[in-house]
Parts: sequence; structure tokens; C-alpha cells
Amino acid sequence: MRLRSPLTIVAVSLLMHSWGAQAQALGAASDPLRLAVEKALQSNPEVSAKFNAYRASGDAVDVANGALRPRVDLNANVGTDENRIASRRPEPESMRRTGLGLSLTQLLWDGLGSKRDVDRASHDRLSRYFDLLEMTEQTSLEATRAFYDVLRFRRLVALAEDNYVQHRYASQQIQARFRAGVGRGVDFEQANARLALAESNLTTETANLHDVMARYLRVIGEVPPQALGPLPVLHLGLPGSGAEVLDRAVVQSPAISATVESVRAARLTAQVREAAFQPKVEARVRSGFGNNFDGIRDQRRDSSAELVLNWNLYNGGSDSARVRQQVNLISQTEDLRDKTCRDVRQTAAIAFNDTRKLTEQLVLLDRNTIAIEKARDAYRQQFDIGQRSLLDLLNSENELYTARRAYANAEYDRALAFARTHAGMSQLTAQLGIAKPTSLGDESQGWSLGEDAPHRCPADAIALPAIDLEALASRVPPLAEPAKPAP
Repeated sequence: MRLRSPLTIVAVSLLMHSWGAQAQALGAASDPLRLAVEKALQSNPEVSAKFNAYRASGDAVDVANGALRPRVDLNANVGTDENRIASRRPEPESMRRTGLGLSLTQLLWDGLGSKRDVDRASHDRLSRYFDLLEMTEQTSLEATRAFYDVLRFRRLVALAEDNYVQHRYASQQIQARFRAGVGRGVDFEQANARLALAESNLTTETANLHDVMARYLRVIGEVPPQALGPLPVLHLGLPGSGAEVLDRAVVQSPAISATVESVRAARLTAQVREAAFQPKVEARVRSGFGNNFDGIRDQRRDSSAELVLNWNLYNGGSDSARVRQQVNLISQTEDLRDKTCRDVRQTAAIAFNDTRKLTEQLVLLDRNTIAIEKARDAYRQQFDIGQRSLLDLLNSENELYTARRAYANAEYDRALAFARTHAGMSQLTAQLGIAKPTSLGDESQGWSLGEDAPHRCPADAIALPAIDLEALASRVPPLAEPAKPAP
């Protein structure tokens, strides 16, 4: 098993920590979300794996370039030859030989196969570069999601604790009435049943908090701190329309760019395969010396210079099969490119629509929570004077808990939808103020889709009509006239 060299470890470490240095320069220490994302980029193994793949692809370019350069070989030999030639002498002739030689070989022509292999490796390196950018963006989104979920479930635990306290108070109140002889035993049992349900809800929310903290530890690499600050909402920097979001998502997506480079690399691989039908011409220079050099008696030195042509005329049909195979692989990479484009557009469209939908829902949920809280307070006052039953009071407590929980979930879902929209347009990391490391370079400068843009990726944006409440109200059947009492 090959171990990672110390040089590679240092290079990866420098790249990962350069994210941290740049983020802190932008004030990450005072922004818990930005600091969490920066730590995820530093420590996440998936980001490191993509970076190592990118570095390896750069080495692959150097490997391909080596075929265009001269090849120099040094060889030495020592041995004994024994010949039996019946027409010359009856006894075997033995000869001891030694030799030291140096040869130089330069490729002159191979159907441009080596040159196109260099171009293929360059496109493959660009594909790995875009893969690294995509993994960076997705890791930032996962870190943001983990950060939001810890905040979310800490709040849900607090709501469950408050709900338990309210049910505990009601249970104690009923118990006191029952002991005083002014309450019913069934009310006491019903209050205890609802108290057990409130305790179960608290246990569930606590378990959920543990799970999201474990995910935070996996993504970011450390246990979340006790204080994460208020909920950060990344609502700035978004386009005003869904169509603009989709256009920017396609143009800026490193996932699509990576698949486009894979298509270009596959095409060049097909051209490399076709070079097998061309002759191969090399220039060779060789010089050597020794005793009985090259097995020729008394030869001390030998030098040669030659042009060598080799043209394979038949290879069992393997070369033709490789070309056909690569043509099918080109079609496969084009299919994956178009699928990636569709996935990117769907993800961005849903995320942007969620920002609009949840913004509207928060207004309605807030109105619902306030109304239910007022009703709960009124029910409690009426219960104290005997005008409301215990069931009415407990139902109002559960309804208020459900409303508060729904509002909290919608608030965090909306914040996450903004982050998902930024990630859909591949700008979440930049929106958080984390610049790309200068050590990574910008290989995408001047890059474009060109004629390799996705072809089967519909550019339509979904437009739904606004909800017309007045039109829906007109469909409500008229109320029947109340029956008059009999005389």
C-alpha cells in the first residue's frame, strides 16, 4: 500500500488552511456560521479527496507530455556466449562480452496521438478542478444546514420544555382540585395522559438534537459550541426572478462545467484511439562500447543513427473496437452533462420557490400563533372560573405548541432555502465571505461552455398563478337560513 508523501500532506494542509486564513481576514471569528463553514472546508475529507484528485490530474498532464520529449536509456551488460556451428569447427566456441550503451529516442509522428493525449489530460484536469469547486460549494451548504439544524432543534427543545412545564402546571392544578374534592378523577387521568405526551415530545426533540449535533460533528469536525448566536439569514445577493436564478445557476455551476470538460476529454480520447491506425515514426541514436560489444568478437565500439517506422496493419480488430467504444462513451458523457444541467436547474428552482413560499407562510403562521396564544390565555381564564373544560384547555396548549413548532420550522426552513438558492447558483461560499484560496489559482478564467453547452436541458421557468382567495371564497356555498323555533 502506498502512503501519502509528506509533501502531499503539507500541500493539502496549506490549501485547507488558506481557506481559514482568508475567512478570518474577513471577520469569520465574529460570525459563527462563517467560522463553522471555514472549519468544514479545512477538515472535511471529501474536500481533501477532491483536491488530491485535482493534483493527481495535473501530474497526469506531465505524464502525457513525457511522450513528446526525448527518451534516453542507459544499458550495461556482461555475459558469455557459446556457439555451436557444425560447418566451421566441431568444438563449441565461447566468448565473454561486456558492454555499456546510451540510446536516445525521439518520437516524430504517431498520428498526433500523444499531442491529443496531452490535450485530453488537460481537459481532465479542468474537470477535476470544477469537481473541487463543486465539492467546496456542497460542503459549505452541508455545513450551513448542520449549523441551522443545531439552532433549530435547540429551539424546538426549548419549546418542548415550555410545553411540558405548562402541562405539568395543569396536572398539578387538577391534582390539587381533586384532593380538595372539587375535581373529577377522569380529569386527573386525562391531565396525566397529556403530561406523558408532553414528556414524550421533549424526549423526541432531545434525541433529534443529539442526531443533528452528531451530523455537525461529521461535517464540520468538532462538537457545536454552546452559543451559536442568532439565526443568520442570507437573503442578500439573490436575483429578483426565478428565470434569472436558473440562468445564473447553469452558467455558474461547476458541476455542469466539470461534465462539459468530461465531454471534451472523451472526444480527445476517441482521437487518441484513432491514432492507432497511423504509422509511428521515431528517430533513434545509439552509441556504446565494451569488449566483444553486442556479441561481435573483437568489437570495441558501435554507434548508429536511424529513422524507424512501425505501422500496425492488423490488430485483430481491437483498435476499431476501441474507437467504437469511445464513441459510445462520448454519448454517455453528453447524457450525464444534460442530466446534470437538469438537476442543477431543478435544485435552484425549488430552492428559490421555497424562499418565496416560506416568506409568505411565516406571515400566516405568525398570525396563527398569535391568535392561538390569545385563545389559550382566554381558555385558561375561563377554566379557572369553570366556564371551560379541562379538555378545552389541554387542546389549546397542544395547539399552541404545534403552532409555535410550525413557525420555528418554517423560519429555519426559510433561512436554509436562501442558502440552498445561493448554493444552486454556486455562490454560497462567496456569500459567506470565504474567498477561494490564492494557492488554488483560477483556471476557470476565460472558460466558457461554447458549443458544448447542454442540449437537452429545458430553459423554461415554471410560473404558477397567484392564489386568488376572493375567487375561492365565491365558491363557498351560501349558509342555510336558521330554522325558526316552533310557536
